[in-house]
Amino acid sequence: MKTDGWHLTEDVHDFLARAGDFLRSRPDLHTMPLTVTEKLRRKGAEVYGDEAPVFGRLERAGEVCATFQRLPPAHGMSVTALTPEDADTLAAHLAGLGRSLPYVSADHGTATVFAEAWQRHTGVVPTLSKRIRLYRLGTLTPPETVPEGRGRIGGAQDHEHIVRWCGEFMDTVGEVPAVDAGSWAYSRFADKRFTFWETPDGTPVSMAGSTSMVGGMVRVDPVYTPAHLRGRGYGGAVTVEVCRAALAAGASDIVLFADPANPTSNALYQRIGYVPVTDFAVYDFSGAEWELGEELWAHDTQ
Repeated sequence: MKTDGWHLTEDVHDFLARAGDFLRSRPDLHTMPLTVTEKLRRKGAEVYGDEAPVFGRLERAGEVCATFQRLPPAHGMSVTALTPEDADTLAAHLAGLGRSLPYVSADHGTATVFAEAWQRHTGVVPTLSKRIRLYRLGTLTPPETVPEGRGRIGGAQDHEHIVRWCGEFMDTVGEVPAVDAGSWAYSRFADKRFTFWETPDGTPVSMAGSTSMVGGMVRVDPVYTPAHLRGRGYGGAVTVEVCRAALAAGASDIVLFADPANPTSNALYQRIGYVPVTDFAVYDFSGAEWELGEELWAHDTQ
């Protein structure tokens, strides 16, 4: 039976059965689809309410060579690397199905060729709205000077503090919707593990989150230090703590995203051993604001 071409499904288990090996072949580049599908596999589609996510895979000669995902509530598309020809085929396929598409996120080259293809097939003019850099940890190199204090895993007693700082983080980087106690369970932070850096008297001064390991990959997200405490090394210290824990747990790929326009955070991550992998981009097709979902990426705030 001929299987070449794009195949769409709302069943995450069917999608992973066919595309899981492909996603795990590059856990660094595929960090977002890996964590999104793992969350759905464990918790079910109800994490998105009544709206169903859509997954797609591109097969050629019986092998998966690309995938995409469209998640509620924004229904934008996150896609793995595509050739210009495959991007054009996907744009034509989705346009032919009448699928709305407020944005696309992908590595910069793929996002650009898809945006051009979408414009050809729909007439919608794309706008480059976001760029972000993916880093992968090489050799962890802790800073020579570490601020006084220690790392501590956040527990149930820290829930209110974590929710508050995640809300402040979202406000600082301009993400929507806001995070508070009422929306926490459905936020992208709810299933992450958090680590604090504390001063010797036990005062938390910085925080970093991390995803569960999937395909040997852990993503550090977010990194947050309140504004009045920045510039003292706390963000670097807590990031190193999270990386050490991930390595001890057996992670083979530890990744994070950073705003390429933020020289402070980019320099810090490279000093502690992170190596740039590629830049990602988001093209907006709607001309209106859209909500950032799990399929997109957060800036770090240190």
